Amino acid sequence: MRICICEDAKDLGIHAARTGADRIRKALAESDVVSIIVATGASQFTMLEALAAERGIDWSRVEVFHLDEYVGLHATHPASFRKYLKERFADKVGPLNDFHYINADVEDLEGEVKRVGDLIMNRKITVAFLGIGENGHLAFNDPPADLTTEEPYLVVALDEACRRQQVGEGWFKTVADVPTHAVSMSIGQILKSECIVCSAPDGRKADAVHMALYAPIDAQHPAASLRTHRDCYLVVDRMAASKVLSR
Repeated sequence: MRICICEDAKDLGIHAARTGADRIRKALAESDVVSIIVATGASQFTMLEALAAERGIDWSRVEVFHLDEYVGLHATHPASFRKYLKERFADKVGPLNDFHYINADVEDLEGEVKRVGDLIMNRKITVAFLGIGENGHLAFNDPPADLTTEEPYLVVALDEACRRQQVGEGWFKTVADVPTHAVSMSIGQILKSECIVCSAPDGRKADAVHMALYAPIDAQHPAASLRTHRDCYLVVDRMAASKVLSR
């Protein structure tokens, strides 16, 4: 794992976007269509803005996979990740080859999980843009996370810490408003990506960054699984790196 410590969230976003964009441009020079994964949340604001501004990428040859979505939340809800990604990324880069959104508000949830799982199972993912939750989750794989499943997507329960984070970031008014479950890409599927660019700004993420770098690689410390990846960039600002710099 490479850790990149940036001055602030804006600098972090530019650096993370540029790292991933370089991989996309290289893959486009070798393939007709390139597949990537994008994440949501406050940690991705500056990265997505910078990624959309990157030049030399033919987005019409890029297909995008959705990392996670709340069960039962309509795509028009202010906290919907489909809404977030459409407004903050898809609409800004112009026509994509495809965007495989997770429709987690359908009646046949099991069928939807299988649909997106079947799609990504046969793809080579050039780069996965991720964040880390305050509790160390990757996607919505809260501790204790399933590190052994071979399923690409899972229906997972959201723990209290995760739901509090969603309120703290302003997506919901109260914890009771936060859905209790989500469809999440599995950690095993995330780690199949050729490159991972994980952005973690803000002092709220200091414990999670410390976990990613030093905690045991087990179900209680999902972020530590990033250390098993051969080409992973953990991009943080100085506040998020505070517990690392103090060691």
